[in-house]
Amino acid sequence: MRSRERRAIEAAEKGTPEEPGSIRALSPLGVPAHSGSPATAAGISGGCWRLTLITSRCKRGLGLEKRLYLRAGVLSGSRSSKTFKPKKNIPEGSHQYELLKHAEATLGSGNLRMAVMLPDGEDLNEWVAVNTVDFFNQINMLYGTITDFCTEESCPVMSAGPKYEYHWADGTNIKKPIKCSAPKYIDYLMTWVQDQLDDETLFPSKIGVPFPKNFMSVAKTILKRLFRVYAHIYHQHFDPVIQLQEEAHLNTSFKHFIFFVQEFNLIDRRELAPLQELIEKLTSKDR
Repeated sequence: MRSRERRAIEAAEKGTPEEPGSIRALSPLGVPAHSGSPATAAGISGGCWRLTLITSRCKRGLGLEKRLYLRAGVLSGSRSSKTFKPKKNIPEGSHQYELLKHAEATLGSGNLRMAVMLPDGEDLNEWVAVNTVDFFNQINMLYGTITDFCTEESCPVMSAGPKYEYHWADGTNIKKPIKCSAPKYIDYLMTWVQDQLDDETLFPSKIGVPFPKNFMSVAKTILKRLFRVYAHIYHQHFDPVIQLQEEAHLNTSFKHFIFFVQEFNLIDRRELAPLQELIEKLTSKDR
């Protein structure tokens, strides 16, 4: 374990080629474990988002996107295709599509704090919906690149380090939280999220159709569960991420995600505990 932590720290110190919107490699593995008793979360898990790689608007952005898709099994047909869900698209010509383009343009400036702010005159629910779909697509792709390393044998439980373990329940098909492997848990999670995004009563895509009263509650649950996929990747699979040279994109994606949930208070601070020190490192220069 110590050698893995050392490699992660060295990778962070060495850094990666910096590009607009990217940051140096950081790992939570080199920081002291969080104090307190192990946290077991019942019925809460992973995540969701929708555009492709709007956080990677840089010279090699499109090439990186293609490589991520290849590694995720979309073109290679690897084992990861089971977990890798179809990309959730926003109908071109819709108002949400225009919001998405606004987000892309703002992200291109490299100012992530500004990029997550609600555009003037826009509806908060619609802005949260657009970004939630985007995050679903991002974590879908990122996790898809490391599924060969996340197996029943290597990850028999869904965890984020030794102190945080997550059990799955969706309240419908699985009402009582169950302990399962990380790949099984994330497959449950991504399928559940995709079902929420495809539900027009929850995430309406047509102009004039109102969002339900419980929309923000559903979005918060989705984002809370998405965070846990990030946490699992960072704690259990950061070495493969470095080997695949994806740490800069992972860090930029996660930083964008954290800025967004912080801007609108979408995830309770306690839920962020597994990566709190990493979050402080990533966000300290932008306060």
